[in-house]
Amino acid sequence: MSLPAVSRLFRTALRSRVVPVANLTTKPAKENLSAGEQAIGMTAFFVVVLVPSFWIMAHLEDYKKK
Repeated sequence: MSLPAVSRLFRTALRSRVVPVANLTTKPAKENLSAGEQAIGMTAFFVVVLVPSFWIMAHLEDYKKK
């Protein structure tokens, strides 16, 4: 009796070795970030991730009406 294709796919995926994607280390940073660079990074994160989410939540009722 053979397994369905999806079951075989999952079984094969579980058997395969997991290859690390990133080169993670626990060493200290080579260069320290200044407060200005940190502020720019946090602002960029806020704009790219949170602003679109807030926009969608604020206009949710408009989207439901369409």
